[in-house]
Amino acid sequence: MPRKQQNISPPLTPSEIEAKKPWVDPDDAPELTDELLDRVADQVVFRHGDKVIARGRPALDAFFKKTTVTIRLDPDVVASYKSLGTGWQTRINDDLRKARKLGPKRKAG
Repeated sequence: MPRKQQNISPPLTPSEIEAKKPWVDPDDAPELTDELLDRVADQVVFRHGDKVIARGRPALDAFFKKTTVTIRLDPDVVASYKSLGTGWQTRINDDLRKARKLGPKRKAG
């Protein structure tokens, strides 16, 4: 029976040994102080003159807000809508608007 060759790797060089050590930097995560948090909070608020400009999506008026509900539908109905791809919940909403003769929802802007 032939002998199996052993996988013997050459010894690691000092630079390879150093590369395998986990890198630890004590300055990597500074201590959270009140001063640091105040500085960060000041940077998050944007101003244009005296006006504070909020980041993120603008608030919607009441007409555009959606209401979260739980509704029980037949599995084949859900599968049919899901098969249409992305936006299937919006399609259900649109079909319900048509069924109740509510007309199309007005566009934002």
